[in-house]
Amino acid sequence: MPKVYVSTVVNAPAAEVWKLVRNFDGLPNWAPFVAESRIEQNARPDQIGCIRNFRLKDGGRIRERLLALSDYDLSCTYSILESPMAVENYVATLSLTPVTDGNSTFCEWEAEFDCAPEREAALVQQIGSGVFQAAFSALKQRFAR
Repeated sequence: MPKVYVSTVVNAPAAEVWKLVRNFDGLPNWAPFVAESRIEQNARPDQIGCIRNFRLKDGGRIRERLLALSDYDLSCTYSILESPMAVENYVATLSLTPVTDGNSTFCEWEAEFDCAPEREAALVQQIGSGVFQAAFSALKQRFAR
């Protein structure tokens, strides 16, 4: 089972970063590759089990289910239900930790999934750089002081 792990430091307080990323329907507000998003069946975006359905700027569509959301731990866990990436059993967690020295935020994003063995290296690279790091870079730019 491949694992992807990406981390960064955002130069903003964790509470500010969390306000932006905790909205399960808010990807278009901070992820540069997401064109639009909606929560299915009029569920709340913080309701465990809700499904976000979003379109990528390249036209791809992804559906994900919110598995856990913790305002205490500043973390969100979700699974992919449908995507053009050909992954199965995909579960990812985005978590934030306050960095008290400088009032910044340590951000971690990790995922595990199953895929065809010949696609493993390409998917790890695509998810790590094209998704997680791209989103973190956009977050860092948004909160640049």
